[in-house]
Amino acid sequence: MQFTRRKKISLAFVAAAAAAVMVPEFGQEFRAEEMPPAAAGAAAWDAVALGRVEPRSREIRIAAPTPARIVDVTVKANDQVFAGELLLRLDDAEAQARLAAAEARVALATRARNDQAMPAGSAQRRKAEDAAYEAERAAADAHAALDRAAADRRAGNGSQADLDAARATLARAQDRAREQRDALAKLRAATDTALPSRLEGELNVARAEWTLALAALEKTRVRAPVDAAVLQVDARPGELAVPAVEPALMVLGDTTSLRVRAEVDEQYLGRMRVGQRVIVRAAAFHGRDFDGKVASIARIVGPSRINARGPRKFSDVDVLEVVVDLPDAGPLVVGEQVDVYFTSQHADAAETQ
Repeated sequence: MQFTRRKKISLAFVAAAAAAVMVPEFGQEFRAEEMPPAAAGAAAWDAVALGRVEPRSREIRIAAPTPARIVDVTVKANDQVFAGELLLRLDDAEAQARLAAAEARVALATRARNDQAMPAGSAQRRKAEDAAYEAERAAADAHAALDRAAADRRAGNGSQADLDAARATLARAQDRAREQRDALAKLRAATDTALPSRLEGELNVARAEWTLALAALEKTRVRAPVDAAVLQVDARPGELAVPAVEPALMVLGDTTSLRVRAEVDEQYLGRMRVGQRVIVRAAAFHGRDFDGKVASIARIVGPSRINARGPRKFSDVDVLEVVVDLPDAGPLVVGEQVDVYFTSQHADAAETQ
């Protein structure tokens, strides 16, 4: 009897293993209990897929360029920022000291050069070197003035007109600095330009060290790379910032228009078309449809990122990323999970990218 019982248990284990092999896991899950009826005039849905709402620019994750303590966070969630605006400031005490030392060395080297008789043929080159350095200083001053104007605007102590004027001043200063650098490089490349004297060379080295010190100071300023909205802030004064995007100090995105990035089972690749009409539905807005249109179709199939749960399994379904434009996203928000229904009516001039 004991043998028979063991035999029955073994057979039960074999049957369970066979059932597990025959019933693979589903690669995609949908909140809808059943596929909704197709749109009026359409024969059927071509496919249904999970997707996530994202900004047109996708999510821009902000990290620190170097490990340092956060001193000030100048923006908050839902703020609109412009390209180049200061988002947060890192500890800059050492960088400020190095910049002050570099400025002192430039001043000393400038006086020593000016006390020396000008070598023959050096007037034009010396004038160009001075102009390039002064233009760089003017651009740095304009950048600092813009940071102050932006801070005053957010604190309610400045106007939008003041901020716009500061931005215009910085743009002109940067253009001027670029022109002076190009003119100096062209002059130095000329075969008939006199070489610098020893004191002139020392001044050039001091100015180069000032440029390096200014660049080091700028690394303590974390700025917005593009015009965008602040979606999330996870930075606080006193915390240590590290150069890693996970977790990001901030998340930005262009929310002037939204998209959906859907993951379609690879078996439906032949049914996807650019320009194809889709219906987007969200669990938070039951009974409401959002119209969309396929904007692009990926040229590579890979594992799902929406449904990713731990290490990839052999039974996982490979998916194709399809980006859908939403002309009117309404109340949908970035990161929201939605269901995307692809209609069987394709745009007449649609072509797969």
